[in-house]
Amino acid sequence: MGNSRTGDHWYLDLKKQESDLKELTIEAFERACEIVKRVTRPTDLIESDYYSDLTGAKVYLKPENMQRTGAYKVRGAYYKISTLSDEARAKGLITASAGNHAQGVAYAAKCYGCKAVIVMPTTTPLIKVNRTKALGAEVILHGDVYDEACEYALQLAKEHGYTFIHPFDDPAVATGQGTIAMEIYKELPLVDIILVPIGGGGLATGVSTLAKLLNPRIRVIGVEPEGAACLTASLKAGKVVTLPTVNTIADGTAVKTPGSVVFPYLQKNLDSVITVPDEELVEAFLDMVENHKMIVENSGLLSVAALRHIDCRGRKIACVLSGGNMDVITMSSVVQQGLILRDRIFTVSVQLPDKPGELSKVAGVIAQANGNVIRLEHNQFVSINRSAAVELTITMEAFGTEHKKKILHALGEAGYKPELRRASI
Repeated sequence: MGNSRTGDHWYLDLKKQESDLKELTIEAFERACEIVKRVTRPTDLIESDYYSDLTGAKVYLKPENMQRTGAYKVRGAYYKISTLSDEARAKGLITASAGNHAQGVAYAAKCYGCKAVIVMPTTTPLIKVNRTKALGAEVILHGDVYDEACEYALQLAKEHGYTFIHPFDDPAVATGQGTIAMEIYKELPLVDIILVPIGGGGLATGVSTLAKLLNPRIRVIGVEPEGAACLTASLKAGKVVTLPTVNTIADGTAVKTPGSVVFPYLQKNLDSVITVPDEELVEAFLDMVENHKMIVENSGLLSVAALRHIDCRGRKIACVLSGGNMDVITMSSVVQQGLILRDRIFTVSVQLPDKPGELSKVAGVIAQANGNVIRLEHNQFVSINRSAAVELTITMEAFGTEHKKKILHALGEAGYKPELRRASI
């Protein structure tokens, strides 16, 4: 990427011009609220009995996963493009995105009748790639993570004269995203805490800035995946820093470097930032499917996963579910891992004589304990003396940890010595 430094200077000049615009003011937010209504669906707050009972708080969900493009990103993209001149739009638009901003820009560009080129990481879920193409955008796959895709998009913007629409490091984009806070405030004026996912920081900038303008008492807490905690590292350093690598299932927030333009707003307006491990996102996915019948992508689950990390008893909390664009293969994997994490699927091995009836005996013990066998593997070659022992590996369903313990105890009482194995479905 020999031109990256030149491209960076070119883009920094552009960002400085944009920073001079009167964005992230109460007037700009009010204007944005009217403009984004043209392309957004109502996402009224949903009171969550499940999370309220779990936390002792009044928990409300802001279901941006139900937006027209499956995520909140259409807000910032459409508002930003609305502020451009006809000449800037006519040049064609380009952006880099892990998927949700891509669809937002593609949809907004279609509304304005202008060309859109989207650079996406090669790891982007297929559903996001296909939906972006379906909206009429040209998609280029480049790089393993967002940052690499962004660098290439900047290079293409300079080479072809495209107008670059940054997914988060842009005051106008952040203003569009902040309209979420206005909607929360109008529905729940006495909201105490807003939990918001963080990737590059555009959503958190808009939401936290407007929330503080509306009521400084509102606490806004940002949530990052542990494997991509670029804002946490930057706040600790007191300046924007770049992580050497990112590793998280929350692909929409897998960002190495937070936005430099929005960083001062995050420093000023975020009350705190917490991180969540991927395992908790897996569990949150099951919670959302089972209790709210909603599909929310891993990045969008950061806000509800964070509820276990804060003391929110007696408070009114709004959790922003930022998106729901998730391919079925990822869903399948997350469900499987969630069931294993919750001991609802587990695998054990037992040794038994290789003679008729032994398999039936084991199955009977499991049935008596109300276990449900879903897979058996019979290995006759675990021992030289087959009549002495063969290995039976059993994968089964349970109701949870206590039920799993009951099944293991029953197998032990029957004379088998169950050994836990790595579970898989």
